[in-house]
Amino acid sequence: MAEALIEVEVVYALASAQRLLRLQVPVGTTARQAVDRSGLAAEFSELDLRGCPLGIFGKALADPQARVLESGDRVEVYRPLLADPKEVRKQRAAKAAAKRL
Repeated sequence: MAEALIEVEVVYALASAQRLLRLQVPVGTTARQAVDRSGLAAEFSELDLRGCPLGIFGKALADPQARVLESGDRVEVYRPLLADPKEVRKQRAAKAAAKRL
């Protein structure tokens, strides 16, 4: 008997390049497994697929190894942040306060 498959997308984007891959994966595949099967590691050698954060339709996954995909899911591979947004806001607020004084 043939293994049941579902169709999902895996996406990754840089400022200079974007990839959207449609994959057919077995039912029960997790988000991390789909990214591993996508072949992105070969195309983006600097990408750490084992440790990078993942999300589905803009919602970060707390445990990508446990999140089983459903047909039509879009798994997003996120790049690490260059700066902590909270820290940037604090610095901006401190600058604005200094200007007012």
